[in-house]
Amino acid sequence: MVRWVTMSLLLAILVVVRGVTGAGLTGQEAGAPVSSAYDWKICFDLNRLDDRGLQGPPGGLRALHYEYCLPDRPEALAAVSAIDPTLQMQRGSPGRIGCGSAELLCLGHTHQPEYATVLRRLAELPVIRQICEAHFE
Repeated sequence: MVRWVTMSLLLAILVVVRGVTGAGLTGQEAGAPVSSAYDWKICFDLNRLDDRGLQGPPGGLRALHYEYCLPDRPEALAAVSAIDPTLQMQRGSPGRIGCGSAELLCLGHTHQPEYATVLRRLAELPVIRQICEAHFE
């Protein structure tokens, strides 16, 4: 009985920890194209995308747009500009992700060569806290 309770508690802790850290959100176990220590920063499932970075039904494929906040500093801007050719910035807009007044809202999309590598390299930057799917309304 004690062993069962202990195992149940350990399993519950594992589930909570995975939820808090975001482990598995990128489909890492299923062989997603991104696999690094920073996968938890990417908060959408890359398994939804084909090799061209597109998602959706065969007759309605579209890119996945993403957003992140970046400190409004020249060196941070230079770093992301060198990584992501789809980068668009918006000053003064928090976006859905909630950028602060000293941050730039950065937007990009996955319809580009090596999109998974681009996302991994962005996620590895310490100035980026999280990369989330952008929903335009």
